[in-house]
Amino acid sequence: MAAALVAEALIRWPHGLPHPVVWIGRLISVMERAWNKADRSEYRKRAMGVLSVLILLSVTACIGLGITRLSQLLPRPWPSVIMVACGVCGLAAGSLWHHVRAIDAPLYRWDIASARKAVGMIVGRDTHDMNEPDIATAAIESLAESFNDGVVAPVFWFLLAGLPGLFAYKAINTADSMIGHMEPRWRAFGWAGAKTDDLMNWIPARIAGSLIALAGTVTGSGLKGWQVMRRDARKHASPNAGWTEAAMAGALGVRLGGEVRYDGQIAMRPMLGEGEPPKAQHLKQALRLYLLACGMLLALILIGGVAWPR
Repeated sequence: MAAALVAEALIRWPHGLPHPVVWIGRLISVMERAWNKADRSEYRKRAMGVLSVLILLSVTACIGLGITRLSQLLPRPWPSVIMVACGVCGLAAGSLWHHVRAIDAPLYRWDIASARKAVGMIVGRDTHDMNEPDIATAAIESLAESFNDGVVAPVFWFLLAGLPGLFAYKAINTADSMIGHMEPRWRAFGWAGAKTDDLMNWIPARIAGSLIALAGTVTGSGLKGWQVMRRDARKHASPNAGWTEAAMAGALGVRLGGEVRYDGQIAMRPMLGEGEPPKAQHLKQALRLYLLACGMLLALILIGGVAWPR
């Protein structure tokens, strides 16, 4: 696990090589088109959504188990090499850093147009009229939430259940991002995917929030990250995203949330933290906190690996 985390951080997924998540997405799209018919009842759509989740979990877990069993037939070190390679495809520590750094650089030199374009690559909200605080807020919120979804949760499920756990988590997380929405088209069919994603992220999100708060304590924010996380995490519409976002807001001493636009429609997000909205310098600080939190996670993995009875 430690080797996979370091390898992904250093080399990321090779550009141009199809990612396994793309195949998962195609399977989800096939099931959605076949079973999420507009003329079906809400009950039937929800039942088909449950079936889709069961199929996703079964297929991906069986693939993970098959790869594990086949790799064990090979001589050393090939089983470990295969596990590390498969682990890389389930992690996003380096990719997340790369995408957020692409926002930070132009924002810091006041190239707002380039920063808007870069932040549009990682968020679904409207970006065409964003100012500096809007861009910094969107980037920091995405960095905090994705620290769990792309780093801590995959690590958690890989350690807990090996490749079957890692692949199953990535499948559910992909389903939630594709169909786990409240719009009429997906509300019933995507219900099972969204709830399963909430369940699989429940423990990892709290670990991720604690790592960010601890990183803030190390860098000089004291207990602010912990205090804001405990106070504001449950304000978020998601039962999990609020933990990392609130911890990041407290560690930075800024206020996240507020008004955003999706397809021209205004939506209000709960306020997390206190003070002024973040600016370019806060995004730099957030990236440093992210790196430190990733380093702490790696240290925990290594300590656990050494201490694990053999």
